[in-house]
Amino acid sequence: MPEEIKEKKGFFARLKEGLSKTRKNFIYNVDLVFGSAEKIDDEFYEELEEALIMGDIGVNATTQIMERLKDDVIEKRIHKPEECKELLIQSIYEQMKVDECEYRFEEEQSIVMVIGVNGVGKTTTIGKLASKLKAQGKRVIISAADTFRAAATEQLEEWAHRAGVEMVSAHEGADPAAVVYDSVKSAKAKNADILLIDTAGRLHNKKNLMEELSKMNRIIEREFPNAHRENLIVLDATTGQNAMNQAREFSSVAPLTGIVLTKMDGSAKGGIAIAIQSELHIPVKFIGVGESIDDLQKFDAAAFVEALFDVKKED
Repeated sequence: MPEEIKEKKGFFARLKEGLSKTRKNFIYNVDLVFGSAEKIDDEFYEELEEALIMGDIGVNATTQIMERLKDDVIEKRIHKPEECKELLIQSIYEQMKVDECEYRFEEEQSIVMVIGVNGVGKTTTIGKLASKLKAQGKRVIISAADTFRAAATEQLEEWAHRAGVEMVSAHEGADPAAVVYDSVKSAKAKNADILLIDTAGRLHNKKNLMEELSKMNRIIEREFPNAHRENLIVLDATTGQNAMNQAREFSSVAPLTGIVLTKMDGSAKGGIAIAIQSELHIPVKFIGVGESIDDLQKFDAAAFVEALFDVKKED
């Protein structure tokens, strides 16, 4: 069996296991609605809507899902509640699909700024991405621009060593924008394919954070205007609605292009993936279910709904 297929199967098993807590909370309540309803009426819709919201899907995503479901029920002339389940699954799948063009940064000379609060797995995510990109034959440079935490630089240095990629860093407390400047210069001089930039995770002072990120952006635009830009935010799935709030905060200071959801293996709040994508219109591009390099993969909407509902998704 090819390694890629083995890896995908292994990841799907881990994803399914990781979403088991979400399944118990969310799917149990959804199945309860389908199992107890005798007909499709306002009461059925209200109970299903409540089950979705309680499953961390969020009000906005739930509203969109319910509107689509009601339209499909009418269009397909469905009368039995149990026949609605496949429509529900399809609706969630359609919401979560990620176009291949969302991964352009892998194919172009790109600068990827990785954003997120401390503790969400940001540094580890950068290391895993660097390793994956290097395995694809890309020349990768890591920029250790979170100079406020010595531990972050040390951790990145270890990942850079493991991945076999270069890293640009400075002493603790150095100007992060200066590190970005040096990193961009190095990426250009060495004709690197991808520059991954670690950033500070402080949200307690939004003004300073905004100024810091803006300064970095200005340097990149001035020094490497032709590079494809990507701003990925790393979110901890176990924090549920708090992850949504973090995404909103950061989206007000930087244009986010994608989400990396980590710690899905310990979360009972897996529905937050649906809520965030619907609410903020930012695609979930990567999902993490563990600590090893192979436990970070591109987000697969079909695999997600299969693991969430424990069904085989027919596209």
